[in-house]
Amino acid sequence: MALFGTDGVRGLANGFLTAELAVDLSIAAAHILGELGAFEGHRPKAIVGQDSRASGEFLEAAVVAGLASAGVDVYRVGILPTPAIAHLVAESGADLGVMLSASHNPMPDNGIKFFAKGGGKLDDALEAAIEKRMGEGWERPTGRNVGRVINDDSAAERYIFHLLNSLTMNLGGIKVVVDCANGASSRVAPKTYTRAGAEVIAISHEPDGWNINENCGSTHLENIKAKVLETGADLGIAHDGDADRCLAIDSKGNEVDGDFIMAILAADWQSRGLLKNETIVGTVMSNLGFFKAMEALDINVETTAVGDRYVLEKMLADDFVLGGEQSGHIIMRHYANTGDGLLTALHLMQAIKSSGKSLADLSTVMKRFPQELINVKNVAKEKLSTSMKIKSEIDRRQAELGSSGRILVRASGTESLVRVMVEAQSADLAAQIAEELAALVRSELS
Repeated sequence: MALFGTDGVRGLANGFLTAELAVDLSIAAAHILGELGAFEGHRPKAIVGQDSRASGEFLEAAVVAGLASAGVDVYRVGILPTPAIAHLVAESGADLGVMLSASHNPMPDNGIKFFAKGGGKLDDALEAAIEKRMGEGWERPTGRNVGRVINDDSAAERYIFHLLNSLTMNLGGIKVVVDCANGASSRVAPKTYTRAGAEVIAISHEPDGWNINENCGSTHLENIKAKVLETGADLGIAHDGDADRCLAIDSKGNEVDGDFIMAILAADWQSRGLLKNETIVGTVMSNLGFFKAMEALDINVETTAVGDRYVLEKMLADDFVLGGEQSGHIIMRHYANTGDGLLTALHLMQAIKSSGKSLADLSTVMKRFPQELINVKNVAKEKLSTSMKIKSEIDRRQAELGSSGRILVRASGTESLVRVMVEAQSADLAAQIAEELAALVRSELS
């Protein structure tokens, strides 16, 4: 089984993801990048950060040990969002970045994400090369050639400055509730939004090593919806564990997902002449209503596989500046080269402030088609692509729906399951077709 999924290496900490594996991965990454010329002519440098999981403490120690033993100087930045690591790699000219996080996964899991020089995630070929290199013999540096380990205490402030510098106005007058998921954004998100001028009410911002994503954050919206209504806030922002994405809640307690956020930002950027090539990049999971909304605005939509890395690859290849996912990963290439939940939240609030409209009003740019998503667990997901019976049934049901619906059945890149997603003009029809397809997947792939 391949180690790398759609977003790094992820699994049960100290079960699948051990200290030994973290050391080996880090050494192999240093060797592969070094052989590709990333370290030529200078002493290599890496930025290493983590989210708030207790297991991140021993895994960080392992990653630092692996990199330093391979001759890389390591700058430890502590608990910061994933996009902060990407930014700090680019800002400092570092050769490599490592983030220890399992994002929205529950606390027992953890993960390792690598960033190349410039702050971009590694492509599939590089990840495969790292995995192949693991465990091979190597000549160890000694003496002055071993890596040093430095605590970078200014990293958080530099990241916050970068975020605030992207705004064109003060956010005074906006009242926002932020749910930090007891994760990586806990110490920077409330501070950033306050410095931007907003009135901030923070919840789930006291991580203890165990409570990350525990009934809070972007995967559990009940708390933030209630807090927005209780406090009369203009909106709520819910981050996931590593804060590379966010979902929003309007003042009426309604969820505003990544498709709505992209539609709002696309309309705003189009009106200000910032939407280069009149194009936005989405994924195959974007709601049909998003595509129709963009069509109404004469904005072209390019689609990719699920994963913000694939969105970014398309944006870089064709020079597009805005893209993202329904899950709330939004990439704004004017300011960053990865999904950044804090950056997204700031610019969503700026769109509210500059337009003089509420988030609920801005969200009318798009009408969401009813969507049913079923995760079919404990099946042989690798057999999905070769099942002609499943493919034939998908084609038949899609023909029935025509342009008024959409079907997507795909194997998860990060979990052992198959996702069945159906959109239709009615919730009942979407649920019926999704349940029938899920039953077929279960019977065919068991």
